[in-house]
Amino acid sequence: MEDKNNIRLTAAESSFLWTQYINDSLSVCVNRYYLETVTDEEVKPIVENAIKASQQHIEMIKEIFKTERFPIPVGFTENDVDIKAPKLFSDTFILIYLQQMSMLGMAAGTLSLGLSTRPDVVDLYKVVLENAIKLKDQARDLLLKQGTYVKPPYVTTPNRVDFVKDQQFLTGFIGKKRPLTVHEITHLFINVQTNAIGKALIMGFAQTAKNEDVRQYLLRGKKIAQKHIDIFSKILIKEDLPSPMSWDSSVTDSTVSVFSDKLIMFHVSAMIAAGIGNYGAAIAASPRRDLGLKYASLIPEVTLYSEDGANIMITYGWLEEPPTADDRDSLTK
Repeated sequence: MEDKNNIRLTAAESSFLWTQYINDSLSVCVNRYYLETVTDEEVKPIVENAIKASQQHIEMIKEIFKTERFPIPVGFTENDVDIKAPKLFSDTFILIYLQQMSMLGMAAGTLSLGLSTRPDVVDLYKVVLENAIKLKDQARDLLLKQGTYVKPPYVTTPNRVDFVKDQQFLTGFIGKKRPLTVHEITHLFINVQTNAIGKALIMGFAQTAKNEDVRQYLLRGKKIAQKHIDIFSKILIKEDLPSPMSWDSSVTDSTVSVFSDKLIMFHVSAMIAAGIGNYGAAIAASPRRDLGLKYASLIPEVTLYSEDGANIMITYGWLEEPPTADDRDSLTK
């Protein structure tokens, strides 16, 4: 019988595996540092489980790569983190960070599982998805127990089913604006929350980065994140809805270098990519025109920021190139 694992990897599978390896190598570095600095005995086992999950993924991917004679990415190693550096983030923020990473893991794992066909790759992403769900459950349960879980806003339960009667449902610039739908509220909440978490992370990175170009880039990112938080929060508050809290106070005053500038830049780049995806999803879920236009107007700013970050990584030789298609023009010459 034919060994289905001997089928060539598709471009999608190569993309997923390569990205998963890089991300998990970063996760091991970050979480090893968290494990050294966390003091809450209830948070510690969750961090340990996150490390074990990433290490499991890395070993599974290595086996696939070895079978395919696929070059194993460099990713991130113990040289990219000083686990003995002083505490930079509070235990609650570490838990919030793990919850956020689990959500990104679930989103990426679902897509990867849906587009993968080779049995060994499918098996890998079943494990990835299972681990992400487990991490999310553990982080959420402890946050709820400790009273630090930030829930999306509540709205009154509707008393009947209704249909849109006129085009006023879509307007948002002239005249009276209709109330936000629950879909629009959800995306505004998510985008405030992710920007708040991102801003706190960037603040910690900026305090401890070594390279001046990286520091200036991070300070610019902090301002962009705060600007977007203010824009989305204002919309929620105007509708008499609560906005998620800031996590700025979760960053300590330590200025001792923790992570390599290469790791910092990659982490910020990954956060930006996730943010752009969130804004795109928000546009699709927000029929009120003023909201769609607001998200659309912010995407170019974030995209330009991302490009400038890529240029810094290229300049310093930190940007690892993903697999590409064959250059047929060069091959014919």
